[in-house]
Amino acid sequence: MIIDCHGHYTTAPKALEEWRNRQIAGLKDPASAPKASELRISDDEVRESIETNQLAKMRERGSDLTIFSPRASFMAHHIGDFHTSAAWSAICNELCHRVSALFPDHFIGCAMLPQSPGVDPKTCIPELEKCVNEYGFVAINLNPDPSGGHWREPPLTDRWWYPVYEKMVEYDIPAMIHVSTSCHACFHTTGAHYINADTTAVMQLIQGDLFKDFPTLRFVIPHGGGAAPYHWGRYRGLAQEMKKPLLKDHVLKNVFFDTCVYHQAGIDLLTRVIPVDNVLFASEMIGAVRGIDPETGHYYDDTKRYIEAAALSAEERYRIYEGNARRVYPRLDAALKARGK
Repeated sequence: MIIDCHGHYTTAPKALEEWRNRQIAGLKDPASAPKASELRISDDEVRESIETNQLAKMRERGSDLTIFSPRASFMAHHIGDFHTSAAWSAICNELCHRVSALFPDHFIGCAMLPQSPGVDPKTCIPELEKCVNEYGFVAINLNPDPSGGHWREPPLTDRWWYPVYEKMVEYDIPAMIHVSTSCHACFHTTGAHYINADTTAVMQLIQGDLFKDFPTLRFVIPHGGGAAPYHWGRYRGLAQEMKKPLLKDHVLKNVFFDTCVYHQAGIDLLTRVIPVDNVLFASEMIGAVRGIDPETGHYYDDTKRYIEAAALSAEERYRIYEGNARRVYPRLDAALKARGK
């Protein structure tokens, strides 16, 4: 199978965005705030939004299953308070659940958490439990910076985050470390803030000793790990100066990188520098970069082409496409086995 570990519902029907705009307007005028029941999206609208977009491209490009979460830039945890985020997360997660129910062979859920700046992460636990227990989701997205580019939360290694980690270990689910919209003028959302966050997460994990407390905790760092693979020698050297173990022992038993890197040279470097067992196939399709590369004539985010062209053995490609995902996402593996796959 070709399992894409990084997909977002970026093509949700327009009614979702309209409801969100009303919710945001309601922060100033509570009388105009919408109820969740006022959002009406039919199954036919959901089908159309997927069949003509993600599913069409999956079939065209040859991928089978996408781990699917709400649109990352729409999480916008910096807007409103916890109650704002809780209502918005519940709606977005329920829509992803509907997608997975309508297309069970092609999509399975990954939860958005109702994070809010300065609010104890333990408030996210009820939504996480619902998504795993009721919806059958196999992972979560964890935003290390719910402030939207101002980085006011403690590092990922701080005990602040432990309630979420404890639940992740209990449920045996990984988290993709994924920020949302940048509201900081210095950081473009997808070109800077996302990549900054990926790189920052890797360095925080190197600096700390989180995996001594949680030896089975697993994180997926998206967008190819940000700058980390390109500067792997820097991180190895910094870890050495900090008297940390070798990175293969210190972080690579728990940290994985996806293949949302949109050119051949980037994938070639990723798969040479990072052990193949730590690389998971992903495309982020339909996501941040939607155009066609004039140098190749193919879509930038058609990442399967890069894996096929990389200097990898058939066994290594299997691990990137399927084997590693089944290991990192045990609930996904169990769901596939229950379907005879």
